[in-house]
Amino acid sequence: MKTIEGRQWASREDLIAHSGYSRDTLWKLWRDRGTNGHPEARDIDGVMHWDVETWDAWFKEHCQRPRDLSGVDRSGDPDEPLPPAGQARVLGVDPARITQCTKNPPPEWPDPVRTEQLTTRTREYRTRAQLWAWVDNPVSGFGTKGGRPSGPDPKKREAKAKAPDPRVRLAAEALAAAPGRKAGEVAAALAERHGQSVDTWKRLITQARKQTQQ
Repeated sequence: MKTIEGRQWASREDLIAHSGYSRDTLWKLWRDRGTNGHPEARDIDGVMHWDVETWDAWFKEHCQRPRDLSGVDRSGDPDEPLPPAGQARVLGVDPARITQCTKNPPPEWPDPVRTEQLTTRTREYRTRAQLWAWVDNPVSGFGTKGGRPSGPDPKKREAKAKAPDPRVRLAAEALAAAPGRKAGEVAAALAERHGQSVDTWKRLITQARKQTQQ
């Protein structure tokens, strides 16, 4: 951190260490500053910095922000994987609704970020960011007709699944622009520029390399 006129200023790397949150989470908070009130940055030696005291006060208020009018809890780490009970708390519904979504998914219901095999069932984890995006999607929500058939046409879903991921192209371009850099360094640069986690970009870089070798 840098001290200027008695005040501490933190770069994004400093905020990661200071807050304990991931680069992807902090980037999303900055990206959505127009709606969440995130403090503005100050350019110091060509790098964005934030007043630590101001950022701490804002972040505390942001995490304590009450549920919105729809009953959705908008507080907490956007990237934390939540079990069904946690998903229910975020959406303000009974946990049984989440179980129903697993058996008969409503339109656009997000895929789990990971699963856990239990004795009698599979437990699915989703992030707050996934749930918030689902609630904000005008074609999704519990008020719409549930089940796969009411969602997009199966042929359209299949075509969408086969469509190339534009992030793989970005990864390939970044590799070509810096052939001597390590994959982790390229992934970190892409995460800083486009958001999402470094691990996600590492996977995309691996895909890009496989495609160039084909």
